[in-house]
Amino acid sequence: MVGIKEFGAFINLKPGTDGLLHISRIANKRVEKVEDVLSMGEQVLVRVIDIDAKTGKISLTRKDMLPADKD
Repeated sequence: MVGIKEFGAFINLKPGTDGLLHISRIANKRVEKVEDVLSMGEQVLVRVIDIDAKTGKISLTRKDMLPADKD
């Protein structure tokens, strides 16, 4: 993880390419603050869910990578 904002975390996918992990897609339960679940520099397993054709922005999710009872 390379950046934290109120709305989510920026994850480095490869050199020069970051994606947004929106706060609503971090855990299976409601997350109040990104920092409650993730830490700067942490490696996070994510899945790409969308790439905007016009802007190239990459949207990510972590929910699919977690067991149903795991945050």
